[in-house]
Amino acid sequence: MNRPMRTRRGATLASLAAELGVSRTTVSNAYNRPDQLSPELRRRVLETARRLGYPGPDPVARSLRTRKAGAVGLLLTENLSYAFRDPAAVGVLEGLALACEDAGVGLHLVPASPGREEVAAVHRAGVDGFVVYSVPDDDPHLAAVLSRPVPTVVVDQPRLDGVDRVSPDDETAIVRVAEHVVGLGHRQIGVLCMRLGRDRNDSFASLDRQKTAHYHVQRTRLAALARTFEAAGVDWNTVPVVERFDHTVDDGATAARQLLDAHPRVTALICTSDILALGALAEAGRRGLRVPADLTITGFDGIAEASRAGLTTVHQPVLEKGRAAGKLLLEAGDRVSPKVITLPTELRVGTTSAPPRTAEEQWFGP
Repeated sequence: MNRPMRTRRGATLASLAAELGVSRTTVSNAYNRPDQLSPELRRRVLETARRLGYPGPDPVARSLRTRKAGAVGLLLTENLSYAFRDPAAVGVLEGLALACEDAGVGLHLVPASPGREEVAAVHRAGVDGFVVYSVPDDDPHLAAVLSRPVPTVVVDQPRLDGVDRVSPDDETAIVRVAEHVVGLGHRQIGVLCMRLGRDRNDSFASLDRQKTAHYHVQRTRLAALARTFEAAGVDWNTVPVVERFDHTVDDGATAARQLLDAHPRVTALICTSDILALGALAEAGRRGLRVPADLTITGFDGIAEASRAGLTTVHQPVLEKGRAAGKLLLEAGDRVSPKVITLPTELRVGTTSAPPRTAEEQWFGP
C-alpha cells in the first residue's frame, strides 16, 4: 500500500530570521539591499538560507508590496519567433535587452500576431511599462497596452499623440533612395513593400490601400516615393507596388517575380526592407538578370546580410533604436510631456544600383 509522500516544509523569511536571531528586515536586506549589511552578516544570512532551503523573498509578494514588477514588456506585431529570426527585430531586441540589463530589470515578450484579437496576454503581463515595436494603429493589443496605467514607448510605429516614440526619419531616408534611383536615370520603377494592414494581401497594392495603410511607416515611405517620383516626371499611377504580408527572403523573391512578370520593362526595384531586397536579388539571379546592369535593386535597414550582398540601402541603427527605447521607458519618471527621439540614417550606395541600360545596350547586350 502506497503511503502519501511527506514533503518537508520550506523555510520562510520569519523562520530564517528566528534561526539567525535577526529581524526579518535584516534577512530581506541580504537579498534586496545588500549595502545595508556588513559583508560578514550577509554571508551568514545567505549560508544559513542555503542550509535551511530558503529560496529567497517571494517575488510576487514583493511586487505587490512595492507595486513594481521589475520587468519591461515588449509588444511585438508578429509571432514570438519573429523577434529571434528577423535581423532588424533581433537588433532592436538586443538593444532593448542591453538597456534592461543596465537597469537591472527583466524583459517580458508579448507577441501580438496579426489577426489575433485576444488581448489577455497584455492584461496579464506583469510589467512596469511597455515598448511597442512596430504595430498598426488599429491593433487591439495596442489599445490594451494604452489602457494600462503604465508608461509606453513606441518604436517605429504608430505615431500617437502624447506617447514617447523612437524612430528614424522614414520620409527623408526613403527620399534619398528615390533621388538616387531617379538620379541614375531610372523611370521604369517598381516597389516591393511590407504589409500595409492586418488583412492579408499578397498582391499589387492599390492607390487607395497605400493611402489608407494602418502601418504608417510603409504609408509614409510610399507617399514619399510618390512625391519624389512625381517631381522627377514619373507618374506614380504607373508605378507597380507589390505588397507582402509575411516578411521573409522567399516572400521578397515571389513579390519580385510577380512584379517583373507583369512589368518586364522595369529597370529598378525599390524595396522597403533589406529582407525583401535580398529576395529580389535571388529572383533576379533566377531569371538570369544581372544586377545592376539589367536591374537596380535597393533596400532599407542596413542589416549585415545586405552589407555582405553589396546592397544599396538605407542604414539605420537598429540596436541603438532598442536601447534608446528602453532607456526612454525606464527613465520616464514623472515626465508628463512626450519625448520623440529621431535616429540618424545613412544612404549606403553599394554594388546593386547603376544607370539603366540604353535601348541599344539592351539590344546588343548579352
